Amino acid sequence: AVLREQGVNSAREMAWAFDRAGFDAIDVHMSDLIDRSGSLDGYAGFVAPGGFSYGDVLGAGRGWAASVQFHARLRDMFAAFLQRDDRFALGVCNGCQMLAAMIPGAEYWPRFVRNASEQFEGRVAMVAVPEQTNSIFMAGMAGSRMPVAVSHGEGRALFAADDDLAALAQGQQIALQYVDGIGAPTEVYPRNPNGSPQGVTAVSNADGRVLALMPHPERVVRSVCNSWADPAWGDDGPWLRMFRNARVFVA
Repeated sequence: AVLREQGVNSAREMAWAFDRAGFDAIDVHMSDLIDRSGSLDGYAGFVAPGGFSYGDVLGAGRGWAASVQFHARLRDMFAAFLQRDDRFALGVCNGCQMLAAMIPGAEYWPRFVRNASEQFEGRVAMVAVPEQTNSIFMAGMAGSRMPVAVSHGEGRALFAADDDLAALAQGQQIALQYVDGIGAPTEVYPRNPNGSPQGVTAVSNADGRVLALMPHPERVVRSVCNSWADPAWGDDGPWLRMFRNARVFVA
């Protein structure tokens, strides 16, 4: 289920990526769930794409989460879905904010707030998958360093407690970090576009089935979307592995 809310503009790229990975990607507008008694039953997973939901201002993704949290039927629907150990969820950009505000079992997750630069940041950045991560989306990708599109004004990870980041690392719940030219996690702008501590830009829940990330891998899944591509890749860039991992999980 590719969820859409007003202002979301990355749903088509996201649907293409999941379709390419072997899913039947279905467009599900939030109004289908709220006004038309739609359901998440029957879906293997859902993704909340990014792209200016509610104008991308004042914690727009948290506003999206509130549309679920303050609607009793939707709250119970999402809770029941996420409790199933054979289902997955993905949130990107505004969808990352949305998941961070509503996912159970993610007590150490940060909130994603205004960039340290105090401005919108749109460019390509380099990220790395930690050597130890529990995310089902990053299976077999540990140690990979890959360029990815970033496009956000509120992407800085803000932790509620000083030891939350350490707890995430101990639980192998850090899935991506911005890195410098030698592959080390960085907080230095512009390699880290938002100022997140230790470059953290993607986190998973305790069992690895839920992933929230600020960059946009769906925008660079094809080889031609990259400024350089190894001819051996064919049409599929490295980021498609992430979506195929989700397909393997539900096979």
